[in-house]
Amino acid sequence: MPDKKIGIVMGSDSDLSTMQETLDVLNEFGVKFDVDVVSCHRSPQRAHKYAMNAEKKGYKVIIGGAGGAAHLAGVIASMTPVPVIGVPMLTPDLGGLDSLYSIVQMPAGVPVAAVGIGKAGAKNAAILAIQILSTSDKGLKKKIVDYKKKAG
Repeated sequence: MPDKKIGIVMGSDSDLSTMQETLDVLNEFGVKFDVDVVSCHRSPQRAHKYAMNAEKKGYKVIIGGAGGAAHLAGVIASMTPVPVIGVPMLTPDLGGLDSLYSIVQMPAGVPVAAVGIGKAGAKNAAILAIQILSTSDKGLKKKIVDYKKKAG
């Protein structure tokens, strides 16, 4: 079985400056992850392949960061049973509200967890993913409990 636990996917390489917050937190906790750039609009077949292979890759959670139309997390969630967390990017025109609405307004039956817009949301997505993983990993549970004690 693959040892990667979290799939990180973003709609554009320009999202990396925000999603770095996610990567930093996961690295701090020693959680393994993959990072991919996949656009639902520019490369829909690649998005389909990514979602359909998520379980085979060993992902327990997927974090999808996207801006503007921000359909990435929803498209991925529609094709995999793996939980998906959407990170809305800050956008110049609407301040990220467009991204947020695209992530949270999913139809019934296709849930996507949404976090706040931008870097704080990217950090929270990592923490939420770690909390999900910690439900079946006692070592990770201890780390997240200690982390929250320090943060509180």
